[in-house]
Amino acid sequence: MTTLDKRLEIKTPNLQFLLQHPAHFFALGFGSGLMPKAPGTFGTLVGIPLFWLISVYAFTSQLIVITALFLVGIYFCNITGKSLGVADHGAIVWDEIVAMMLVLAWTPNVWQWWLLAFLLFRLFDIWKPFPIRQCDAKLKHGFGVMFDDLLAAIYAILVLQLVLELTQ
Repeated sequence: MTTLDKRLEIKTPNLQFLLQHPAHFFALGFGSGLMPKAPGTFGTLVGIPLFWLISVYAFTSQLIVITALFLVGIYFCNITGKSLGVADHGAIVWDEIVAMMLVLAWTPNVWQWWLLAFLLFRLFDIWKPFPIRQCDAKLKHGFGVMFDDLLAAIYAILVLQLVLELTQ
């Protein structure tokens, strides 16, 4: 195997990989990204208790924390994607975690609304309507990984706000 082949080799993450570097631990969602089926869904679920921890703070403070998590996520996802050999490997779920936290910041603190927020975010993250799919295809590395989920979160927030307006 040549040096180029070794660099292009795609790795399958496991517990050893998760613990190899702090960026991997976070990018793989504390291990939720290691789930063999639907790692993005499991990563999204991790965002719920993490948001709950900051839900006691003012909205502005929540947004500051989420912005910081987004920015550090660019680094986590970039390092981990390079190590795995794929910029947006399915096991990388930090983007889902942070995006779900952003959606919940705009969601009433009632379990039914949190369920709707979860379902809407997963819908837009999987479906990737315009321009999410285009951004996902063009933007690479850590920023690209984080950005398409940010757009999916914005779509979910917009629909959630519309539903809230219609039900009041």
